Amino acid sequence: MSEPAASGLERAYSQLLAVVVDSATLDEFLDQLVRLTAQVVTPVAACSVTVQRDRQPLTAASSNALALRVDQIQYREDDGPCLDALRTGRIILVDDMATERRWRGYRPDALTNGIASSLSVPLTVDGQVVAALNLYAEHANAFHTAAQAQAEAFAAQCGHALAVILRQNDQAQVRVQLAEAMVSRSIIDQAIGILMAEQRCSASTAFDLLRQASQNRNRKLRDIAAEIITNVTGQPPDPPTRFAEPPVK
Repeated sequence: MSEPAASGLERAYSQLLAVVVDSATLDEFLDQLVRLTAQVVTPVAACSVTVQRDRQPLTAASSNALALRVDQIQYREDDGPCLDALRTGRIILVDDMATERRWRGYRPDALTNGIASSLSVPLTVDGQVVAALNLYAEHANAFHTAAQAQAEAFAAQCGHALAVILRQNDQAQVRVQLAEAMVSRSIIDQAIGILMAEQRCSASTAFDLLRQASQNRNRKLRDIAAEIITNVTGQPPDPPTRFAEPPVK
């Protein structure tokens, strides 16, 4: 790794440490993590974190609507690089989606959404794969040797940071926060749909409008989204529900 790249990673590690300190919940940590990763590893069009709950994959955080959309295509097909990384614990690199032969159900939709290459890196805690960090790019061969090494090094630190966050919460608290993260995503998705209809814009533009409102008003993205839903429907979004406790074996 070159000296400038190493210097950039050192700064990124410092920022990651600040994210750990500043994040009060797992939801906040993951949201900040994907945004930081999208800035650190370039050129990246979108970044997300895939986790698994009750044997079902879900996107716990995404840097923009594109990442969420591409993740959901893979969930629908039950096939794709982010799922392979999560299930096998291996790094999954796609140099050129146009010539890729894997994931035949996912590949055409990925290309339609402008994804030309990607890198999915498993995040491990105590030797167990708990999530996959997904990086999507609009150009083929975006993750050349140096970029891949940088992404893998940063992902390793993200795994350590995630371990710290998880250890700060007991097991029951983590389950609740993952459930709330899923509900937050549902509320945000509903608000994006409303903005798309009202503003006659794309999902990416609607997502950007939500983020701008969140930053300008210094309020959480979920709260802004809930306000939009309430104003349009006359009713607040359904409250978060807890996941059912797994049966005792």
